[in-house]
Amino acid sequence: MKLCLILTCALLLSTQAKVVHKDITVTLCSSSFREYMYGLDGEEKYHADFSKGEGVMTLPDFADPFLYPIGFYQLALGDVEICKNNLEFCAKRLKYPAEPQDAPQSSIYPKDDVQLGSRNSLVCYITGFYPPGVRVSWTRNNVNMTDEARFSTYYINTDGTYKLASALSFTPEEGDIYTCTVEHSALERPLTKTWDVQAELSGAGVGGSVFCGVGLAAGLLGVAVGTFFLIKGNNCN
Repeated sequence: MKLCLILTCALLLSTQAKVVHKDITVTLCSSSFREYMYGLDGEEKYHADFSKGEGVMTLPDFADPFLYPIGFYQLALGDVEICKNNLEFCAKRLKYPAEPQDAPQSSIYPKDDVQLGSRNSLVCYITGFYPPGVRVSWTRNNVNMTDEARFSTYYINTDGTYKLASALSFTPEEGDIYTCTVEHSALERPLTKTWDVQAELSGAGVGGSVFCGVGLAAGLLGVAVGTFFLIKGNNCN
């Protein structure tokens, strides 16, 4: 998949507190894919849901988020059209120079401490990949569960690679085994991570620690961790 990226960054410096803030806008497009996202300091604040034709605020109310005007969605549509025009120009004039390839890394962990029969969510966190097109699939005991999963938008890392999170709601039962499989152009074969209910219960407390550590490193969920599970459920190719 050939992809065009429009990336805008701005650094805001508070002269009083000497704190640097990073303001970022990401516009992505290809022949079959488009995305527009705005973020601040590693957190997604807003994305355009092109399937519903509306903008989506992704920070919770307690974060005192900036409210975007209704016309902001039309701005996203305009930026995507510019992206497509740039993509067409690259195809004709540059003949698609070879893209760099970075393979993703993934981890899978429960959102909350695991208790049999208690509703929970499994999170599959994928990071470090370029270009941003990945395919994510879920299974429970070898049965495909991808249609029940939810997906975040792509978010750019400081090194120019991307990250993505997916969540699957589930009720832990003895003997259940879940997998999250990632496919990407930089991988020679799909990358699969397995999560076993019995293994998690036998190592009580480990899951929570892993979730905490990965959550801090992720940056994608941050203060919006509770809001992530409300984000659009469209898997991107």
